[in-house]
Amino acid sequence: MLDQIALRAELADHYDLAPSPDLALATADLYARMERVVSPPDWAIHAPYVAAINRLKKERNAVILAHNYMTPEIYHGVADVVGDSLQLAIEATRAEADVIVQCGVHFMAETAKILNPAKTVLMPDMEAGCSLAESITPAGIAEMRARYPGAPVVTYVNTSAAVKAASDICCTSSNAAQIVAAQDSDTVIMTPDKYLAQNVARQVPHKRVVWWDGACIVHERFTAQDLRDFRSYNPETRIIAHPECPPDVVAEADFSGSTSGIIGYVERERPQKAMLVTECSMASNISGALPEVDFVGPCNMCPYMKKITLEKILWSLHAMDGAVEVDAAIAAKARVAVQRMIDLSRQLAG
Repeated sequence: MLDQIALRAELADHYDLAPSPDLALATADLYARMERVVSPPDWAIHAPYVAAINRLKKERNAVILAHNYMTPEIYHGVADVVGDSLQLAIEATRAEADVIVQCGVHFMAETAKILNPAKTVLMPDMEAGCSLAESITPAGIAEMRARYPGAPVVTYVNTSAAVKAASDICCTSSNAAQIVAAQDSDTVIMTPDKYLAQNVARQVPHKRVVWWDGACIVHERFTAQDLRDFRSYNPETRIIAHPECPPDVVAEADFSGSTSGIIGYVERERPQKAMLVTECSMASNISGALPEVDFVGPCNMCPYMKKITLEKILWSLHAMDGAVEVDAAIAAKARVAVQRMIDLSRQLAG
């Protein structure tokens, strides 16, 4: 665990991180992207960290990859690449920088390291885990293979490197249905998200999809009744759900898609009101570019994603702390599963 007191003292010795209206004004172009959700006083607090991180990125020849669930000051202020798990995995293969800072959760940093074994991959907080990733182990994969002999294992990228290494191919929420449909076997094992698997099964009825009993703590908390109740009071609102939600929740929604799919849908449709049935930062991060859309309704916060802060990002670059390592043998096997996903996704897109 990071010693926050010592960390802050060390940073204070090297950077002026006091709230600065002058820096806030100098970075007004960045602030314009998030002014709907970040107050001017808060931006004056964030701006010194943003300026320090962006300077240090150049000195370290570093690139910051940030998931769509990062807070707006990270997403708009310091990230070089933003996206869902698939987009970040693909961009990790294209990274030319010496250092990759992964702003997301631990399995994402492992994936970046798997795809870039010679690069330094930094994780600003090693405790930013994932309930879904922790629900499955290689032993669980072996159990599913024994239960369904010969069936390929399609594993969600929200898993550890060891689980990826025990799998045949990876998938993300944006390509899961296409990956499953492309498997030769009539029966396909999906791990570890049971709800994603059930939603995929509806999209590929010609396959027998079987699944592991795992779920995301953010998305499993939504209920179909929540959506029905909200729609009864707000009938004009477009409801958009992530496929990690239970199938009855997805069935109540007007659209379901990955984080990148959700963004694309809202950008295309431009509904007057939209409820994003996913992690809270999604709406915050896209609201600035869609001023005509009123983002309403409940959302759930991911406690793991929110462990990543500007302060921790600055520290990781300053001290080159939080380097992610993956056992070479595990990484080699996991790389095959991840690369198969990337290659197949590109093939299907082409």
